Amino acid sequence: MAERNGTTDDPVFTVDELAAAAALPVRTVRHYQSEKLLPAPERQGRIALYQAEHLERLQLIARLQDRGLKLSAIRDAFKRIEKGELWLDDWLGVGDELRAPWSEERPIVLSESELAERVEHRAGTVAALTEAGVIRRQQGLSDTYLVPSPAALDITLELDRAGVDIDTATEAAGIMRKHLKRASEELLEHFMARAGAGFARRGTAGDIAEALKALRPLGARAVQLVFTQEIERSLREAAEQGRITPSPSLENDADGQDRPGGDDAADASAAQPGSSAAR
Repeated sequence: MAERNGTTDDPVFTVDELAAAAALPVRTVRHYQSEKLLPAPERQGRIALYQAEHLERLQLIARLQDRGLKLSAIRDAFKRIEKGELWLDDWLGVGDELRAPWSEERPIVLSESELAERVEHRAGTVAALTEAGVIRRQQGLSDTYLVPSPAALDITLELDRAGVDIDTATEAAGIMRKHLKRASEELLEHFMARAGAGFARRGTAGDIAEALKALRPLGARAVQLVFTQEIERSLREAAEQGRITPSPSLENDADGQDRPGGDDAADASAAQPGSSAAR
């Protein structure tokens, strides 16, 4: 450990010693310093001397990175903390609230027999679900299937039973996800831009955390409500414009035999010898 003023009462490190104490490469310490994540070191001639606060800062950076924070966000937070605009504990509380799951759903693993029962032993269904990415086959002592979203699996199977095949349902989910991803990002920017001025009361870390917590259940309900209103509007407009028309299909007659339906059936009947229309 380097000496300062001939004593070692307070820990003082060279950059090599600091890196070793923090279990980091020297280049990483230098990078953090260039990114303004570390306070400037003292100088003893040409030697840079670091103190305990530098080691504590490196340890804090590691903790924050483990929580998924990027260096740019960490740097901005440090600047605000140094100005007295932000308390670290409050800021971490907001970060925890941002990363908290909005759903209690968790992935599950199903055996082949469990999955077969889930899909009601319908041939081809497991293959279609796998191809669509709704389930993932895992190789091991016995084949199992990872289900990232059990709710998505249940919805897909219910739609399939109702006549919306797995490919169509999966593509529909992709359309929804694409637009909801953009909407979610815009909504977050909208709320954060108004923190303290229409959102989260005074805009403190605690107020933001409280508002985000309330958004979980209410946001999900709002999305369901808006989607219901918009799909009703789209269906109504499509019906009024005549854009929803059934595909040509076979109709069952009274004795249960399939026969052509609509005007084609009438034309065919008229052409039969002995029919009233042909006489």
